[in-house]
Amino acid sequence: MYIFGYGSLMNSASRQLTGQTGQAIPAIVHGLVRYWGKVDDSYLISPLVVNPGQGQVNGVLLEIDEAGLAEFDRRERGYQRIALSHQQIDCQHPLKTDQAIWVYVTEQYQPPCTRSPIVQTYVDTVLAGCLEVSEAFARHFVEHTLGWQAPWENDRSMPKYGNLAGVNATDLEHIDQLIAQVR
Repeated sequence: MYIFGYGSLMNSASRQLTGQTGQAIPAIVHGLVRYWGKVDDSYLISPLVVNPGQGQVNGVLLEIDEAGLAEFDRRERGYQRIALSHQQIDCQHPLKTDQAIWVYVTEQYQPPCTRSPIVQTYVDTVLAGCLEVSEAFARHFVEHTLGWQAPWENDRSMPKYGNLAGVNATDLEHIDQLIAQVR
């Protein structure tokens, strides 16, 4: 089976903090919309959320087994796991058509606020993961994510994001240039 990672799961070092996956297959899923938001008030930062809608979201398909699925279900607490159809997926890699594709969504999300802002270290983790694929992949992420104007906190000196990983100092200027277009 596969899970579709559209946020920090795109970053290989961050997802390895949770469990092992197969190869990360870059893909675009049609019929989803990605926002900055939070699932509930227990979140002290506002991560990414997706829900069904008229849009497209880039991310990576990760092949996992049942044990891996349980680990990622724990990581994505508060989200609901729903199935995607193979017809929604655009990717250059052949997929096993007999395998389920899961995505973590929420239909009820709250926008970022000053108590739970977008934090820079989460953005850094996600965009470093996008840059593992390509510059164009990172630009697609920025262009197809809603809510960039929400409350923001630069926490690079004292990271608040618990799964921060895989961000090189050399990536930071590049990341800042990418988000300067929308902030």
